[in-house]
Amino acid sequence: MKAVCIEEPGKIYLKEIPIPSIMPGMALIKVKAVGICGSDVNAYRYRHPNCHYPLIIGHETAGIVVETDEENSGFCIGDRVVLDPYLYCGKCYPCLKGRTNCCEHLEVLGCQTDGSMCEYCLHPAKMLIKAPKNLSWPHLSMAEPLTIALHAVHTIEPKPSEHVTIIGAGAIGLLSAMVAKLYGAEPILVDIVQERLDEAKRHGIEHTINPAAENAVMRIKELTNGRMSETVIEASGAGAGVANSLHYASYLGRIALLGWPKGEITLPTSLITKKELVVKGSRTSKGEFGEALELISSGRLDMSAIISKVVPFEELPEALVEQSEHPNDYLKIVGVR
Repeated sequence: MKAVCIEEPGKIYLKEIPIPSIMPGMALIKVKAVGICGSDVNAYRYRHPNCHYPLIIGHETAGIVVETDEENSGFCIGDRVVLDPYLYCGKCYPCLKGRTNCCEHLEVLGCQTDGSMCEYCLHPAKMLIKAPKNLSWPHLSMAEPLTIALHAVHTIEPKPSEHVTIIGAGAIGLLSAMVAKLYGAEPILVDIVQERLDEAKRHGIEHTINPAAENAVMRIKELTNGRMSETVIEASGAGAGVANSLHYASYLGRIALLGWPKGEITLPTSLITKKELVVKGSRTSKGEFGEALELISSGRLDMSAIISKVVPFEELPEALVEQSEHPNDYLKIVGVR
């Protein structure tokens, strides 16, 4: 079968590998759609510290069960499924507390272990989620990034009518804004790429701010009647974005740090004390796949908002290079078979 492999940073191609054999507790999935994630692009751009090389990438995946372990009665051949790509040990302190997304030995498909951007993949049956039949394959593959946004929103628990300032209008930032609005909060989306803010407005996000064109603190103060934002989601990973999350938050504000900075960041920590802020990390997701699939299948969230392009599976290497070279032109590219 064919798989998308990054041999080393800057070198990506379709590789021929054997179709995996069934193993106890596993299911063989025929991949029907897989999205390109920012982590895939980063693995291509530079030697990512969380990745090994050569690496088969991909973790935003939907497909069909074609074979299962004989003792596994949870799935049948032909079932439509999405993959939960966060492989946990089940034995460490976070796992024993039910927080498997914070597993001390967490392995993510396409990062610490080979991923699912291939024609078939073997995956633990316990980490498959049955998918509704009324959705296209590209939309199903977007369930995983939606769970990331849902987890961030759940982390800060915005109440109806509270403001949620989201820093970074990429796919996850836009989804976070859409979820916040759907659940009754008032999103404010901040980004220096005006085209992304314009796209967000087309999908119902009324309040957008470009810090390169206006004073973001003053604009947030205006939108919140002087209070500043009760909740903040930092989804960019940029140093300035992380630092600004403390400035954008109100007194007693709640902040979720979702983006992954590439290095150490200096923060005005006196603001945490002065405002008595609650600052939490938001890592991957835990238990949000059912919620994500319900939101998509019911039509309450339109996933076409983040799908910029759909390509045949064989064109995924070229599509990833294109996204790497022109990141502002794409939110999500999905490959289909």
